[in-house]
Amino acid sequence: MAIVSFVGAGPGETDLITLKGYKLLSEADVVIYAGSLINTDLLDYCKDGAEKYDSAKMTLDDIVDRMEESVKNGKSVVRLQTGDFSIYGSIREQIEEMKKRGIKYQCVPGVSSFLGAASSMGVEYTVPEVAQSVIITRMAGRTPVPEGESLKSLAQHQTSMVIFLSVQGIKKVVKQLEDGGYPTDTPAAVIYKATWPDEKVVRGTLADIAEKVHDADIRRTALIMVGKFLGDEYNYSYLYDAGFSTMFRKKSK
Repeated sequence: MAIVSFVGAGPGETDLITLKGYKLLSEADVVIYAGSLINTDLLDYCKDGAEKYDSAKMTLDDIVDRMEESVKNGKSVVRLQTGDFSIYGSIREQIEEMKKRGIKYQCVPGVSSFLGAASSMGVEYTVPEVAQSVIITRMAGRTPVPEGESLKSLAQHQTSMVIFLSVQGIKKVVKQLEDGGYPTDTPAAVIYKATWPDEKVVRGTLADIAEKVHDADIRRTALIMVGKFLGDEYNYSYLYDAGFSTMFRKKSK
């Protein structure tokens, strides 16, 4: 029996798909892709004659029915998801349905947009003595968030934060972050379509980022980044300290 491969498409730039993902995509008989989210230029990697279906026009049952029919006919299937599907990838419900039907599958990770965004901006989320943790979250909307995971609650940590799926409510995001404890002068940035050709970056602070985002007409497909890691404060790590490295090697023996 053939198999379904969930493949992370990467953040946007077509050569940021993994080598394994590219190989599977180029050999697939059937490709079901998230048309409203991925860079559709990735479909140029598909072989001639590959069947291509835009999941933006399909229900969950439509997707799983197509997978089941394809694998039963001996066709390899790639389910091409945005970024890395382990973050807001919505693959859980697909996998549960596949388990019920006995459809074999594998998962191939991709480069998440929050990683692509950091690379595009040349920043590091973990800066010694400034921030050593990263919170990845989103604002509650049509899909609620668990109790205790509101932006206001998470903001109490005042560490590096990346907020998905929330730029349309940037003013509400800012208010919740400030209510949770972030000072108004906390550095903030919004990056639209990180690594895509039409990428757009807006920098500011919590005091002015909402207005700047409005002026830039960014309403979707963007990440909100908040924290001191975006500012000028930093400390050197011990990674390049010869004395520390020697001491560490001695302790490890």
